[in-house]
Amino acid sequence: MDISRNPAMPAGNPQLADAAPMPQQPLTVHRKDYRPPAWLVPEVHLTFDLALTCTCVTALMTVRRNPQAAREECICLLGDGIVAETVMVDGGIATGWHMEGDDLILPLAQDDAQITILTRLDPAANTQLMGFYASQGMLCTQCEAQGFRRISFFPDRPDVLSTYTVRMEGSAAQFPVLLSNGNCVQSGALDNGRHFAVWHDPWPKPSYLFALVAGRLVANRDDFTTRSGRKVDLAIWVRPGDEAGTAHAMQSLKHAMAWDEQVFGREYDLDVFNIVAVSDFNMGAMENKGLNIFNTRYILAEPDTATDADYDAIEGVVGHEYFHNWSGNRVTCRDWFQLSLKEGFTVLRDQLFSAAMGSDAVKRIEDVRILRAAQFPEDSGPLAHPIRPDSYQEISNFYTATVYNKGAEVIRMMRTMAGEDAFRKGSDLYFARHDGEAATCEDFISAMEDGAGLDLAGFRRWYEQSGTPHVSMTMKHDSSTGAVTLTFVQRLSASGDDQVPRPMVMPMKIALFDRSDSAPGEFRAQEHLLILDARECRFRFDGFGEAPMVSANRGFSAPINLDIAHDESRLQFLAMHDDDPFCRYEALQQILTTEVLATAAQGADTQRRRAITDIFSFTLADDRIDDLMRGELMTLPPISVLIETAAPADPVALQTARIALQAAIGTACADQLSAVHTRTAQHRYSLDAGSRGARKVRNHALFLLAAADGDAAARLAQRQYENADNMTDRQGALVAIAGVQTSLRDTLLEDFAQRYRDNALVIDKWYAIQAGAHHPHVLDQVSKLAKRDDFSLRNPNRVRALYMAMAGNPTAFHEASGAGYEMLARLILALDPINPQTAARFVPSLGRWRRIEPARSALMRDALKRLAASSYLSRDVREQVDKSLGTDAA
Repeated sequence: MDISRNPAMPAGNPQLADAAPMPQQPLTVHRKDYRPPAWLVPEVHLTFDLALTCTCVTALMTVRRNPQAAREECICLLGDGIVAETVMVDGGIATGWHMEGDDLILPLAQDDAQITILTRLDPAANTQLMGFYASQGMLCTQCEAQGFRRISFFPDRPDVLSTYTVRMEGSAAQFPVLLSNGNCVQSGALDNGRHFAVWHDPWPKPSYLFALVAGRLVANRDDFTTRSGRKVDLAIWVRPGDEAGTAHAMQSLKHAMAWDEQVFGREYDLDVFNIVAVSDFNMGAMENKGLNIFNTRYILAEPDTATDADYDAIEGVVGHEYFHNWSGNRVTCRDWFQLSLKEGFTVLRDQLFSAAMGSDAVKRIEDVRILRAAQFPEDSGPLAHPIRPDSYQEISNFYTATVYNKGAEVIRMMRTMAGEDAFRKGSDLYFARHDGEAATCEDFISAMEDGAGLDLAGFRRWYEQSGTPHVSMTMKHDSSTGAVTLTFVQRLSASGDDQVPRPMVMPMKIALFDRSDSAPGEFRAQEHLLILDARECRFRFDGFGEAPMVSANRGFSAPINLDIAHDESRLQFLAMHDDDPFCRYEALQQILTTEVLATAAQGADTQRRRAITDIFSFTLADDRIDDLMRGELMTLPPISVLIETAAPADPVALQTARIALQAAIGTACADQLSAVHTRTAQHRYSLDAGSRGARKVRNHALFLLAAADGDAAARLAQRQYENADNMTDRQGALVAIAGVQTSLRDTLLEDFAQRYRDNALVIDKWYAIQAGAHHPHVLDQVSKLAKRDDFSLRNPNRVRALYMAMAGNPTAFHEASGAGYEMLARLILALDPINPQTAARFVPSLGRWRRIEPARSALMRDALKRLAASSYLSRDVREQVDKSLGTDAA
């Protein structure tokens, strides 16, 4: 990830200047302009003399001309807000070098050289949390995508791979633990209470994978024996006192290592694997070779402080970063346009892993829900881009749901078309061909063609075009012949691309239910895999005396919007009887979406409501499904999906209609919901599927009852809160009561704050619950919370907890006066000089103004214009604002 450049500093000033960046014209980088690096760097030796406010870094680089690149008489060493105190070549003081902006240009006539550069850093002043920075007395790094240039001058690009040897020395009392990539090859004591450690990573890697951590840490240690019999020492490093919260993360790591060997044939390749949890972190985690650095929220978990969703997230993120050891580290990306090569593939790998560890059906539904809530809106707006973009101004802005989640769906489609065994052959070939290389998306596709035996010529369009395809399906039944013809017609709306969209190649799983040939209560059909490879495709099926019920896009086999002629009886049948869990969920979601949109537009319809409550009643009593799946079927469509479907939408009207539907279900099914709440309270806490499912449906039952009768539900929530022996139940009760106007609300919120006042991650939940509540005074509460002593713009977790929750709360963010938009714009301006990467992530909430009804849309655009008028926006924020307004110069 990148950061905005800082103004030029006076010579000799070692401090990173993270105050307001000077205005500048963003430069656009184009994929077509890629050129191989003129210089390679086979070896790097780094020496760190550690201190919180003045760390000295000496970089010794062995450089060599690249025979595959055009000859250049100078080497360009990229920097960002740093100053070279000393520059040497082959042991002598270098001459003739100069600065071009932040970059150091050094003339080199020879073909091989050793370059030494000395820089000084002030990690305590680095609020951007990119490069080398301090977090609560600990020193750590974050170098993806372009943070290494904030540590030392270097050809900081992913296709320059080097072996690293790192020596660290500093105060043994202040920094007793010294960690870096690879294996520790030497350590010992020095004079004056200091000590040192030397780490060597034998595997060539790009600079974005460099990592260093130094501080007062303790470890949860374990080990893992690989399939070839090698013992790997494992350690999860945390601050003293947090050790007990690492058990689940450690177990997840060991499960991931075993799963990757079994499913993908990938074995770990170092003697040690370290994870460090950091409180101040812009992202979730980072896959640095052998030394993963994590946001604490994705490591620490105990029953009283972490929800079931937190446990799932930890398992998934630990798996994701570990899987990067091969899909990202051993094979990295040639340039940042290929980001989905490592991220899309690794997201798929972590999704498959999580499904194997838990419920495959529920995991698939969760993945699709995230895709629709985050990526589909991205694909329909001004920030739309292909999973392999053609240009960018700031690479940090392309760490998006499109690159990650849609990228995963595209590779999943290859797996669906090939089958699991052939897909494994393709991935094996990919790793074998490109081990130790910086590869491209095309390299992956070619390996899949050769290894899995696929023809992916037309499929490549998924990498070239943005936008979500719309596919309509119609069915024709000939009663005289028993033939059924399915016709699929696809349409891809033009988005941000200049090209005319072309039809996509996609797998379409379908099944036809012949109800006349089924035993009572038994509805099963053979599944078929169709390949849609043209704008219009027809398929014929024989042997149906009556028109069947069609279940289409089973398992969400293609990431599309599928339109089927509205048929309430078909949807109701599938919502109760489809044997594909995703399609059963999908049918009910379509019914619920239609009802919310209709209610918002014209009011509730008694007959429609009765049909919905009948389905919910059936679902609550259905013993063919477990509680984990039942909980999914009790979930109403997210507001972001409703907005996309209704665009241009009135978000407040949609939220009001959604709550009214919850109330109707809660009223009609009150007895069943109360019985479910009572039944599930008998489960003792554990992480097994039965206990997790019980907590899931108990909270959903509480939410529905709260919408129906706030006072009664508040008393029920109070009992659940007070009797809870785990965070899932306690937080669920607090969420339910946070939207109810009752004195119990303030009582429980205050109790929660006092109970967990020393746990930052749980207090983040407390902030988010209040900012996301359906309550008439949310904006006032957000303003008050932002003034608390424990709120800081320098902590990304706390900022996201408060303001992302507010931005996702339609009654607050879309308040008719525009106060929510103005609040977010003020936040962005205040946060940008401190942490531009985090600030930029708030802009898309305003950038969706085209999907909102005219009055609010105008207010959202006005807020963006006020941002655009600022003279001191970082590159990160500037690009997002300009594209959101449609003023991108690229």
